[in-house]
Amino acid sequence: MSDAIRIHDLSTLSAAGRHALLARTEADLGPFLDAVRPIVAAVKAEGDEAVARFTRDFDKATVSADSLRVSQAALDAAPGLLEPEVMAAIDFAADSIRRFHEAQLPEEMWWKEVRPGVFAGDRIRPIPSVACYVPRGKGAFPSVAMMTTIPALAAKVPNVVIITPPGPDGQVDTATLAVAKRVGVTQVFAAGGAQGVAAVAYGTATIPKCDKIVGPGSPYVVAAKRLLADAIDTGTPAGPSESIILADDSVDGALAALDLIIESEHGPDSSAWLVTDSRRVAEQAAAALPGHWAEMSAGRAGFSRTVLTGPRGGIVLAPDWDAAIGFVNDYAPEHLQILSRDAFADAARIDHAGEILLGPHTPVTIGNFVLGPNAVLPTGGHARTASPLSVFDFLKRTSIGYVSAAGYPALAEQARTLATYEGFDGHARAVSEVRDRLLKR
Repeated sequence: MSDAIRIHDLSTLSAAGRHALLARTEADLGPFLDAVRPIVAAVKAEGDEAVARFTRDFDKATVSADSLRVSQAALDAAPGLLEPEVMAAIDFAADSIRRFHEAQLPEEMWWKEVRPGVFAGDRIRPIPSVACYVPRGKGAFPSVAMMTTIPALAAKVPNVVIITPPGPDGQVDTATLAVAKRVGVTQVFAAGGAQGVAAVAYGTATIPKCDKIVGPGSPYVVAAKRLLADAIDTGTPAGPSESIILADDSVDGALAALDLIIESEHGPDSSAWLVTDSRRVAEQAAAALPGHWAEMSAGRAGFSRTVLTGPRGGIVLAPDWDAAIGFVNDYAPEHLQILSRDAFADAARIDHAGEILLGPHTPVTIGNFVLGPNAVLPTGGHARTASPLSVFDFLKRTSIGYVSAAGYPALAEQARTLATYEGFDGHARAVSEVRDRLLKR
């Protein structure tokens, strides 16, 4: 494949050409929905047997219906099977993630006197159960296991499970098991893809039905979540990885290229753009990419090359800085790194991004693993309305209200007027003189 990197000049692109740069893999889920529909139906009808069959077919893994759950012995052994430095890095990252999400926790209940004698507020409780999806196909992701389970545990969700595709030997990634053991998750299942999503949506003899599923996945996983949205809360829309590196003319293009590679190496369905108003930076980055790829493994370099020479990645040259920022806001990226003279000031102009990482010492790598804020982020432009995974995704609010005898009359009069206008006789009667008479008994 050619190493040619296209530089897309916004000043010469048509509206349609500019719009095409905003597209992601999951923009058209039609083919994926068609593919996963029979899988979902089979899991609903056959349970564990269907989950195991599809896992053998798609993951080429030697599993059976009675081997889907990871044993406690395997969980107990996992930390000791990793190199000490890997286990130390997991512990370091877990500590950062735990600190951030515990600091994020809201009060268990608050209320305030909104009018004399009238009190209103919220009570916070955890959701009952959650399935944490940890992808596997293009690598192992203990970082995702941490990013999904730790905030759920910080929120005190009673039942937290992990579902993840097994390797060809039928076993779950050792580091993911080590994370589960460290954080205290005891239910781990070798079930990924659409069949795993369906299993936790409907429940099987082995895999419990969950109230919510969180975590990133392939377009097939995204499609399964879409189909199953009536059966399970599908949470933050997290599909294939995407990023924008926003760089001004103060930046070394080779550094921008280094950071551009980060999310592009996840897989051929990723999206990654360098957006700059400097032709020098654009050309330097394009020239530097082949050298960076030469120092990587063939597989990861191949993924990155496919993305950055294809329709969902490369370099966008803006006519000026305002246009560069405008493109970022239109794209609403999952990850945004700002490399500029004043990254803090520029960040204030960004309205839509899953995360914003500031400066040359905060590459996406740091955010993905050890910074602390969650790296499960909205993709596909959903950062326009959605937020990063957080403790709030594992909590629910119940409104609390109390009206005193002294505060009641003023509210009753106004409520009765509105109820009468809307034609609700029972509503109006409940705050009429009938109530006053009954309360005096």
